[in-house]
Amino acid sequence: MRIRFYEFVHFASKPLLCKNLTMFNQDLKEKYPFLTDYFEQCIKNPSRNTSHSILFYGQDIETQYELATELARLLNCKEFQNETCRCVNCNWVKNKQHPAVLTISKIDNKPSDDESKTVISVKQSQMIKNSLMNTSDYHRVFIFCDAEMDGENRIPMGLNKTNFQEETANSLLKIIEEPPENTTFFFLTRDKNDLIETIISRSQSFFVPSYDEKIGNHSQIEEFLADYPKLERKTCLELAQNLSNLSKEQGSNKILSEIQNYLLSLLKLNLDNKLLQNKILSDIKSAELAKLQIEKHIPPQLAFEGMCLDFTKN
Repeated sequence: MRIRFYEFVHFASKPLLCKNLTMFNQDLKEKYPFLTDYFEQCIKNPSRNTSHSILFYGQDIETQYELATELARLLNCKEFQNETCRCVNCNWVKNKQHPAVLTISKIDNKPSDDESKTVISVKQSQMIKNSLMNTSDYHRVFIFCDAEMDGENRIPMGLNKTNFQEETANSLLKIIEEPPENTTFFFLTRDKNDLIETIISRSQSFFVPSYDEKIGNHSQIEEFLADYPKLERKTCLELAQNLSNLSKEQGSNKILSEIQNYLLSLLKLNLDNKLLQNKILSDIKSAELAKLQIEKHIPPQLAFEGMCLDFTKN
């Protein structure tokens, strides 16, 4: 079953107010003309079938989250459906208060009896399915991502098989495949292969390129990984120590992100080498695991040592 994006505005009633305004905010419109034009056409043309499950992938998770939130706003807008609309639904979405637009992460929208802290849980999946048993006047939107709190701010992060595990993903397949009318799911990830194949196959995938130079940067760690992929166990502890020292100045998350960016750049240069490609993908996940370990207050030195030991395998 496929549904339509169709909560479109009656432009005829207010033509002059909408004439020169775009649906999406100007920054998104300028950076992502193809994506924003595509979704604008989907919203304007109710006869155009569009997937009810959207997968965004790329390095810039915050922009993916912004795109998903903007689409949720437009799908629920009842008035001008443009970047400056201040209708009740648009204001609710902008203030993160809309009752039908939910972020689903390890820290967002958990049932009261859900004690999990590091994953999107099966209980959250069941909560979503239960909520969809009731009818709604809104277009219901569920944005799946990982997330961390930085003070009072939520920082969206990418889904992977650690924080969005197979059991939970599989429990959603039926509702993703045959959702109620006016329901859309968004999945945000750095690499779509970080999700199980059954989620990918049921979703329409869109690459969201990064325009933040910092995200793709890996200049500080290149010299330390000069021998990659032929790292030896006898040198991996020294490598871990160097990376740990660097992280004291720059922050562990930043250094691990640079490592992942460096590995991604190697991946693009070795697409014809399946064996090396599999190793690089495995090592990217090892760097992500190191991030998670540090988030759980494991000493950075130990997290870097475990990652570097992983790098010497295969």
